[in-house]
Amino acid sequence: MLGAFRKSPVNNVRLIHNTVKAFEQVKPIDPPSTDGAAGSKASPKITAIVDEIAKLTLIETSQLVEAIKEKPAEKSEFTIKLEKFDAAQKAKVIREIKALLPNLNLVAAKKFVEESPKVVRENVPKEEAEKIKATLEAVGATVVLE
Repeated sequence: MLGAFRKSPVNNVRLIHNTVKAFEQVKPIDPPSTDGAAGSKASPKITAIVDEIAKLTLIETSQLVEAIKEKPAEKSEFTIKLEKFDAAQKAKVIREIKALLPNLNLVAAKKFVEESPKVVRENVPKEEAEKIKATLEAVGATVVLE
């Protein structure tokens, strides 16, 4: 539960102190006007989030800050790497590689597969990478997402 805290108690105190300082430096914004102007009132979703954050303890606030820092750091793009293939399914793997890499002709796709491990594509969004991995594995390839 306290995974966000460091092992040293001194660092824990510093982390809490810095978190409190950060909140003290936040300047309050004016409440939304009630004159009916468009965009002047916070949405119910935002209000609910603010209400939940206001209920947090100092330790929970620190954990929230750490969780938010980790969230943007999550990997969203992957490199698809062909590690190896089933020799009996080689032709299917070659055809699939040729379909994934349209700039390769059949001979180049065969050479590509035979030279595995080899990077198939780089900087691919997570959903697409998982789909390509599943497709290649279905035809007998071993694929790694890095």
